Amino acid sequence: MLIDDKEFEEIIEDIIQNQTVQKMKDFNQHYDTSCFEHCRNVAYISYKISKKLKLDYRASVRAGMLHDLFLYDWRKREDGRKGLHAFTHPKTSVENAKKLFELSEKEEDIIIKHMWPLTIKLPKYPESYIITIADKYSAICESCRYYRESIFSKKFLRYAYIVLGLLIVKF
Repeated sequence: MLIDDKEFEEIIEDIIQNQTVQKMKDFNQHYDTSCFEHCRNVAYISYKISKKLKLDYRASVRAGMLHDLFLYDWRKREDGRKGLHAFTHPKTSVENAKKLFELSEKEEDIIIKHMWPLTIKLPKYPESYIITIADKYSAICESCRYYRESIFSKKFLRYAYIVLGLLIVKF
């Protein structure tokens, strides 16, 4: 997602310059989308929604950029982690974020509850729900983009779609 929004960039400037946050680029989140790119997408989507609804878009952006700050390959269990990633990574992310940045109560709630309803406690703020929705929307978009690109990159499948399209049009 190409983002050209000066205000958005200013809000996340200190976060994206942090060396630990930069390490998020080394871990894939959804297929070929890095954790960093995914968090940036979620932060921007939540920025647009929160701003439109006149909510605390600054907290949405900052928490969105930090919501998956877990720094491990969640597909592998080599590090001895306990519990399923979907249930445990919000706590890991908020702990990591608190080591690097001063978080407001709202930002903590947004990060810790972004996997609701898997996190049993209800989000406390509207911004927390926005991040939850933006996170799921972004994951779907990233997955669809990956599959669309991989399908159309294979000649055989490209031709199969053309033939299928012609058959549908014919009938």
